[in-house]
Amino acid sequence: MADLKGRTVFITGSGGVLGSTYVRRMLASGARVVASDLPGERAEGLKDRHGGDAGNFRFYELDVTDEEAVEGIFRRVMGDGWDPNVVINNAAVTGELLVAQGQDFPDLASTRTEDFEKVIRTNLTGAFMVARQMDRDIVGRYPASLINVASMYALRGPHHAIYDDMPFKNLSAYGISKAGIHGLTVWLASYWAGRQATVNTIAPGAVFNGHSDEFQRRVSELVMAGRMARTDEIADVMLFLASEAAGYMTGQLVNVDGGYSAW
Repeated sequence: MADLKGRTVFITGSGGVLGSTYVRRMLASGARVVASDLPGERAEGLKDRHGGDAGNFRFYELDVTDEEAVEGIFRRVMGDGWDPNVVINNAAVTGELLVAQGQDFPDLASTRTEDFEKVIRTNLTGAFMVARQMDRDIVGRYPASLINVASMYALRGPHHAIYDDMPFKNLSAYGISKAGIHGLTVWLASYWAGRQATVNTIAPGAVFNGHSDEFQRRVSELVMAGRMARTDEIADVMLFLASEAAGYMTGQLVNVDGGYSAW
């Protein structure tokens, strides 16, 4: 297990299936964790589960699409005595999230520009604004690390047939935004190279989150490991990237996809 003692980790989108796993595992590894998400049930669940974790957990409401809120977040956190040396851009709109919200999935021809732009605003522009605020408030003041969360679909197209008759689809804006995430990583890695800051991308594969047996079967046929990932398997790699052991890595894309991208 990675040792994160002495690390203060700030995570956006902390209430989702992966975000909440990152919070749990990082606390268990000795980190102080600053979680953030939209207000609601996910946020309340995080506070209920971790509010008493030996003073090592804090929660802040944050909408990464709200420029003013992002511009003030690190000043708020640091003003409370928590100086993040690891920031994880994890907030994202996914197909499963839209299902949970009762939204429909249009085909490409029926996709409204405003809906496309909403996904980009959260998944990519929000990540940019968080990184920009790191540049203003953190980078250069002390060693820091940014980890951007992409996807198995960042650099590879989806197999659309696996979504036939499923309650969710693969969104065009999702893959496009996740490709942009790694573009953000390599640009920032170069820009921050002389300022004690590293930037890397983690690209999770298909993570099991209550999917049907049929969907699991379809995905498993495309993955060398023959199954979907468990959340803790993604977190294992995230913990490494957040630790001092990854200090010589920057500008890298780390696929954690059971071999999907190698086939």
